[in-house]
Amino acid sequence: MEISAFIFVFMTSFNIPGKEDQLPLINKKMPVTDIVQKDYRTADVFLKYDIEFCCGGKWPLEIVCESKQLDTNSVLCELEEACRLMQLPQGCRFEDWSTGFLIDFVQNVYHPYFKRSLELAVNYTNRFLEGHLKKFPELEKMREILDKLSLVVNKRMNNEEESFFPYIKQVTNAYLRNESYAGLLVKTLRKPWQETMHQEYSEAIKWLDELRSVTKDYYLPGNACTTHRVSFLKLQELDHELTRYLQLEHTILLPRVVQVEQALLA
Repeated sequence: MEISAFIFVFMTSFNIPGKEDQLPLINKKMPVTDIVQKDYRTADVFLKYDIEFCCGGKWPLEIVCESKQLDTNSVLCELEEACRLMQLPQGCRFEDWSTGFLIDFVQNVYHPYFKRSLELAVNYTNRFLEGHLKKFPELEKMREILDKLSLVVNKRMNNEEESFFPYIKQVTNAYLRNESYAGLLVKTLRKPWQETMHQEYSEAIKWLDELRSVTKDYYLPGNACTTHRVSFLKLQELDHELTRYLQLEHTILLPRVVQVEQALLA
């Protein structure tokens, strides 16, 4: 099964409200800050066009677009697209996927997502702290934690793309085809990838725990400004997806490959 054949279900919001809780659609008459309050992911579009969306974002979208010589309808389309969330179909089971497809999914879906999301999380956090650090001095540590987390996750993804995934695919395919040289591949190409992946997993979990601790599980006080809200919701989303990605590899992919290696070496 090719990754291009995988079907995603798009939902219109991060939390799926009941009909009585659904918010009105975004329109050009809405103030920018109200749009971001409606859905924090729209902040990415305003950040792209250098549009103020926090305390100074009181102007209607239409007027802001005109002042920046932007096409309002095009920006509206981007805002609506930003509100879409990729979700796996209900009942989808990672453990039922082939090893090759599982790797393709991680590399083609999760890796690009994390590269972009980590960069945005750092950006929004810095913007928030620059304006509100005196009010929330206990959150200064967020910068260091995010830097450490970004370092370990990017290092892990690079290792996977450059060496781990090619090796795993080669060994798994040789094992499935019952190739006579399969055992030799393990003996000659096997590297301490298991130890490295375990170490990176532990480090990433450590920094996620630190992030949850310093933010009190991303708690938003009643007087939180829009940038505060966006930065914390971005971090919460990143936390959720990183945890799922790490668990997917740690509990499904890695044990499966270790089993193949042991079978070939036996």
